[in-house]
Amino acid sequence: MRQLKNKARTFAERVLKVNHAGENGAVHIHAGQRVFGRLTAPAMMAELCEFRMHEEKHREIFASELRRRGVRRCRSYLLCGIGGYVLGLFTGLFGRAAIAATTVAVERVVLAHLREQLRVLGESDAEAAAAISQIVADEQEHHDRSAAQAAGDRFWNAILAPVVALSTESVIWLGMRL
Repeated sequence: MRQLKNKARTFAERVLKVNHAGENGAVHIHAGQRVFGRLTAPAMMAELCEFRMHEEKHREIFASELRRRGVRRCRSYLLCGIGGYVLGLFTGLFGRAAIAATTVAVERVVLAHLREQLRVLGESDAEAAAAISQIVADEQEHHDRSAAQAAGDRFWNAILAPVVALSTESVIWLGMRL
């Protein structure tokens, strides 16, 4: 029984570390998008600020839980921040449709992982599940609002979304192993 509890805790800690790093990436995606988005998608600036504030709050939720457990942040934390900022700059350069398609792709992957994490952790680590549960509604809102803006844009949804989704999956996979 003790061994099972330790494995669950180890999994929970890895998940929390990766989620924390991912939220750092999300903060930086929105920061990067705002650089060029001011020119290419000025109507989205308020939404990008709002999304960034949500992601900062999410990052702090996970940071707080990691501190409480005495666990260091993920080794991919800086990679996520740098990669997120570069992705944000690139998609911000191309405007509203690219920004929205990126958010939809990232959030689709993130939501699938969060739901799976909640399923696995629900009974074995209530504190980790509670931290994850706090952010699901915001992430769903980001997805849904961006999906409404990306609707009808076949180019970015066909070209950018699969690349962003695969990159997001890859960063999560790497983070779970670092």
